[in-house]
Formats: sequence, structure tokens, C-alpha cells
Amino acid sequence: MLDPSDTMKALTALAIEKTLLDMGKPVYEKVVNRIYKKYQSYIPDCYEHPEYLKEVLKDLYGNAYDVIVSSIEEQLNEFAYKKKMETFLTVLLK
Repeated sequence: MLDPSDTMKALTALAIEKTLLDMGKPVYEKVVNRIYKKYQSYIPDCYEHPEYLKEVLKDLYGNAYDVIVSSIEEQLNEFAYKKKMETFLTVLLK
């Protein structure tokens, strides 16, 4: 049986990847590479550690990271009632 937290982790990873790919493959690759280089982590790990994604986006895109974060939030907002997702979004948006 699939663990609900695995489902949320997968949905979060898909939302992040879709947002980054919508901005272009070079953006996606740059973010993925930076997360790995800096934290030895991958996109799905950002569900447990949203601070990784936030810091990488801020480093790469400065204040423009808000646009990326808003898109991710939009895709995941319907799951914000779940405690872990609420925490993820809160860290990302803070």
C-alpha cells in the first residue's frame, strides 16, 4: 500500500519539476544541479527540506524567485490543509 506521505512527496516533486520546466529546460537543469551540488539532494527531497529549494531559487534568481514559488504554491494549494504540505508551503513562502 502506498504511504500518503510518499504521495505528497511525489505530487510536490511533480509541481516543482513542472514549474521549472515551464520556465525552460535550462532553468530546470540549473536548479536540479545546484540542489545536488549544494545539498547532495534531489527535487523529491525538497518536500522534506523546502529550505533547499528556497535557498537555491533565491541564489539563482534573487527576488524573481517569488514567481517560481507562487506557481508551485498554486499547484499545491489544494493540499495545504495537510500539515506537512502546510509546513512545506510556509517555509517556501516565508
